[in-house]
Amino acid sequence: MQPRTPLVLCVLLSQVLLLTSAEDLDCTPGFQQKVFHINQPAEFIEDQSILNLTFSDCKGNDKLRYEVSSPYFKVNSDGSLVALRNITAVGRTLFVHARTPHAEDMAELVIVGGKDVQGSLQVVDSDRPERSKFRLTGKGVDQEPKGIFRINENTGSVSVTRTLDREVIAIYQLFVETTDANGKTLEGPVPLEVIVIDQNDNRPIFREGPYIGHVMEGSPTGTTVMRMTAFDADDPATDNALLRYNIRQQTPDKPSPNMFYIDPEKGDIVTVVSPALLDRETLENPKYELIIEAQDMAGLDVGLTGTATATIMIDDKNDHSPKFTKKEFQATVEEGAVGVIVNLTVEDKDDPTTGAWRAAYTIINGNPGQSFEIHTNAQTNEGMLSVVKPLDYEISAFHTLLIKVENEDPLVPDVSYGPSSTATVHITVLDVNEGPVFYPDPMMVTRQENISVGSVLLTVNATDPDSLQHQTIRYSVYKDPAGWLNINPINGTVDTTAVLDRESPFVHNSVYTALFLAIDSGNPPATGTGTLLITLEDVNDNAPFIYPTVAEVCDDAKNLSVVILGASDKDLHPNTDPFKFEIHKQTVPDKVWKISKINNTHALVSLLQNLNKANYNLPIMVTDSGKPPMTNITDLRVQVCSCRNSKVDCNAAGALRFSLPSLLLLSLFSLACL
Repeated sequence: MQPRTPLVLCVLLSQVLLLTSAEDLDCTPGFQQKVFHINQPAEFIEDQSILNLTFSDCKGNDKLRYEVSSPYFKVNSDGSLVALRNITAVGRTLFVHARTPHAEDMAELVIVGGKDVQGSLQVVDSDRPERSKFRLTGKGVDQEPKGIFRINENTGSVSVTRTLDREVIAIYQLFVETTDANGKTLEGPVPLEVIVIDQNDNRPIFREGPYIGHVMEGSPTGTTVMRMTAFDADDPATDNALLRYNIRQQTPDKPSPNMFYIDPEKGDIVTVVSPALLDRETLENPKYELIIEAQDMAGLDVGLTGTATATIMIDDKNDHSPKFTKKEFQATVEEGAVGVIVNLTVEDKDDPTTGAWRAAYTIINGNPGQSFEIHTNAQTNEGMLSVVKPLDYEISAFHTLLIKVENEDPLVPDVSYGPSSTATVHITVLDVNEGPVFYPDPMMVTRQENISVGSVLLTVNATDPDSLQHQTIRYSVYKDPAGWLNINPINGTVDTTAVLDRESPFVHNSVYTALFLAIDSGNPPATGTGTLLITLEDVNDNAPFIYPTVAEVCDDAKNLSVVILGASDKDLHPNTDPFKFEIHKQTVPDKVWKISKINNTHALVSLLQNLNKANYNLPIMVTDSGKPPMTNITDLRVQVCSCRNSKVDCNAAGALRFSLPSLLLLSLFSLACL
């Protein structure tokens, strides 16, 4: 089988570009001839001149560049159009674009005899079998987006069916093959790459806004503030996406309409005024807004533009020290009072939103007792001078403070705090009628409970702080919860009016608390309050008591234990346990009940034999350990119940059962009443 001649693939995509015209001057920039007609040869030969083009920008054609709509042709610097390779079909039209920094123009080359009308190419196979057909496949044909390209199955002509967008798809990878009449592949597939040539149909856009920059006031000329970057969707390898930047507008335009400059290529915004003009305190507005324009085609007039706003804030630095509005301030305060007594005002030209403006105050003299404090009012920046420890007129009626003010942020090196950053505050203390003061307070005494009524506890002592007024003092009871006390209004002697009881509910942890008043003779009178704490020592004045006082037991119980008794005493040790438990022998037979000690506070009551179902009263005698001891006799009610089939029945325990001696005593009592 003889090898086939390789397929020769040629691509020509036609495009319509904007034609620009120059003004009718003596020298008209552009091509001297706009339209050329050339005959379609059998083949365009590589590097062979096709025609000569003449272009002038009327300024020497510096940096002249040519672009041809077909990638298979170029224009040399002398204006000659040549093919880059041997090629047969290139369509019906070629466009040549010439450009300098000063002018640009478009020339049209009409190829007479050219066969392809719209974006076509010719697939040639000189050794193709007779009656074979061409078939085209790939993305843009039978793959999405489908139907963009088609091929003439007989001639191999590939054409475009609709407008192409390079920004959507820049390159199409197609495949061409030949088939027989039955669709069987004879040769191929051979790749066919279609490159979409870019047109300048996308404006530059700023995608990263908002654009906000900051520059410190007084910054040197040429300080970089921020960078503006735009995006152009066109081919970055062409001037269609080659951007240049400029400042269209500055607001405000004071003190200079050109406060900033933008690097046309990088987009860096820098300061161009002297540091003295970049003074935030003298500017009309510390915020500048710049309208930035980005233009493609390297900034030529034919380029498309896009704009964005750059906001530049002139930031403050601490180049102004705070100054008091006056050298001396006056304040008055009543003795004994606390709180703010005066607000110190300052001025600062720096930015109120920064630490360069916010003030910090310090008392540097006149406050040895730390009676004063000063804090900054966050809204007004004033210094709020306060009394935190009450002042005493009798000790000092006047105070003088020296106050210093600084900023939260340090000053810049060439600025310092001056005499205006300190001020003097003169404070006058006003005399008021102060209440008498008890000494000591609280007053404390210790006494035994149950001392006799009328016993003297102590004599209270209150003094008047107003030593210069020579006032008298009278005393009275303010709070005496149990009503046990009396005070002499003249000399302050406190005595008892009732028995003091440590076990009273008004006594807590053996301490009784009472309050007394001392009232001076001022007009109006002033009052002081003193506290008396009486610690009561315990005496054995409470008999112990038992618990519980009711118990149950079954009449047929095998365990004859009845109940565990506990004892308690309101007194304190040693007037409490160990307790002594006994059955009152005079009324109870010894052979029925038994009581046994468990520990210092508990005993066990048990039976010596089973009893019949009934209620029994068992007198229990309990004695504490006080000296002398105290005894209490309490009846323990014992219910003897019937316990059958896991049921306890105490209802029939009816009448109380008494021991024989108890019955005899009851009979004698009845006879005595007759």
